[in-house]
Amino acid sequence: MAQTGQFLDRFHRPGNVHDSNGATAFARQCFRIVRNRLPQAVLEARIDSAFFSEDFLSQLARQGVEFTASVPFARFPKLKNLIERRERWRRIDDTWSCFEPKWTPDSWTRRFRILIIRQKKKKPTKGELQLDLFEPVSHEYEYSVIVTNKTTSARHVLDFHHGRGSQEGIFAEGKSQCQLGYIPVRKKTGNQIYCLSAMLAHNLTRELQMQATPRSETTTAKRRPLWVFESLKTIRHRLVRRAGRLLFPQGRFTLSLGANKTVQRDFEKYMSPRQAS
Repeated sequence: MAQTGQFLDRFHRPGNVHDSNGATAFARQCFRIVRNRLPQAVLEARIDSAFFSEDFLSQLARQGVEFTASVPFARFPKLKNLIERRERWRRIDDTWSCFEPKWTPDSWTRRFRILIIRQKKKKPTKGELQLDLFEPVSHEYEYSVIVTNKTTSARHVLDFHHGRGSQEGIFAEGKSQCQLGYIPVRKKTGNQIYCLSAMLAHNLTRELQMQATPRSETTTAKRRPLWVFESLKTIRHRLVRRAGRLLFPQGRFTLSLGANKTVQRDFEKYMSPRQAS
């Protein structure tokens, strides 16, 4: 979930199958859950090229989900020819430009909006380094293709799709801080329980921060989280891994820590919402 940086659900599949195996039914289930709880919400999805298929994208469209998906254009020689023959590109900014061809894979029966994007990048200089003030800089382009059913501007579509970087950051933090990528046992049930526990640990950490910090009033084109989150690693070092003593004065358990204003402020920040509720 982009706005909260949390996991909605998970789907266990064997590791020796394609990433898209079982994804269509799983996505349909997730949409149904969200629709039942938030019938007026606008659902969006941004996916990588592993899920580029007519069946999957058509289901997103039927479910009323606005999506962007990377196209594995190396599999389609016609796209390469379109790029090579293209002379006029629509400028997005100094780095990005695009055009929208009327193209669809030959085997598809449904047409979606296609954006071919190019990014201007400085070309590395080969040979000896010359420290001339006015040394000319050459450029080269990198190309990508996005398929979408959004009707907004190319700038908005590009920003939204590039927001996938925050999603990858969530996956990376889940693996590094919650051991989400660890396989503890050889049985499916044990691994499912372990995976679910890791996801809950991540989600509860985010929920704790959402209740203790102010929320942004507006969303961005890249759908960044509405709260400024600290990583689980930071919270663990600042709050959990603290030397202290558990005392029992007057029959009440009390955690005693060394005098430190910063630590005290951190604990009060997260404990105040709990006491108020």
